[in-house]
Amino acid sequence: MRILFVYSRRASFVEIDLDLLRERWEVREWAQPGRWANPLTVLREVRRADVVFGWFASWHTFWPFTFARLLRTPSLLVVGGFDTANEPEIDYGYQQGGMRRRLASWIIRSASSLVANSEYSRREVVVNVGVPYDRVTVVYHGVPDTIGELPDGEREPVALTVSNVAWVSLERKGLRPFVQAARLAPEVRFALVGRWLDRSVDLLRDLGGANVEYTGRVSDEELAAWYRRASVYVQASRHEGFGLAVAEAMLAGCIPIVTAAGAMPEVVGDVGVQVARPDPEAIADAVRAAVASPQAERARARARILERFPLAARRDGLFAAVERLVG
Repeated sequence: MRILFVYSRRASFVEIDLDLLRERWEVREWAQPGRWANPLTVLREVRRADVVFGWFASWHTFWPFTFARLLRTPSLLVVGGFDTANEPEIDYGYQQGGMRRRLASWIIRSASSLVANSEYSRREVVVNVGVPYDRVTVVYHGVPDTIGELPDGEREPVALTVSNVAWVSLERKGLRPFVQAARLAPEVRFALVGRWLDRSVDLLRDLGGANVEYTGRVSDEELAAWYRRASVYVQASRHEGFGLAVAEAMLAGCIPIVTAAGAMPEVVGDVGVQVARPDPEAIADAVRAAVASPQAERARARARILERFPLAARRDGLFAAVERLVG
């Protein structure tokens, strides 16, 4: 069986699904980073496929899923992010209205089957797009264990967050309250790891304290080193369809400090600290309390990810979803 795998950028979660599907089937990639594609070329690719598999409802999935619908080719769409969100307070999400809402809704309704990465995203697509609840299957992300064993000894007093630095991320990913919390906890070192996409990093430097390090883009090895070094991982987001970085940090023994937004309560469970909203004072208080957490609590954070979000469960869920499509 041949799968046409459609995506806009090669994120880590995209690579994971590509590798899993290739364990069983022939997979051909269709990467479209921008809005425009040659429809005839896309049509040719869809004709060759037995299944169309796509990540997110946006411009890159419009032609593949439209042609799959017309040709009656089974299609599976992974949703749960900007495509299903409606967050007007932070101007985030295609479901706020206009052309982007019509685009995303058409693609979502055109798909034969939908997969969400959390129960939160499943509810979101049902409420905001109006698809039936039973059309959406929850298959949680699988988190590869690149850590092995937890490092011995005490952790450095480091509070970490990972995100691309852009204007849109200041509120959605909680970068503004993160650096503001640093001013209130000067005894802790704060680190913002992620590529700078615009000049928003200059504003963050003005808002944050002298104890904030802005690393820019780092390699996978450097990121793993940050996870092993940090005591605390902070995700002060206003919307998260899952929160993969939180899970990766917990796997390395970081104590999570998260808001109650989106799917993050599903990810962290009763581990770490949940703050009601992305308030700098609440974040600073939680960081102070969590940096000295014992090794047993760090082991509990790691155990939750290993037990609840193993790669094998993602594999089984995707395989089952594809097999249902083809009968």
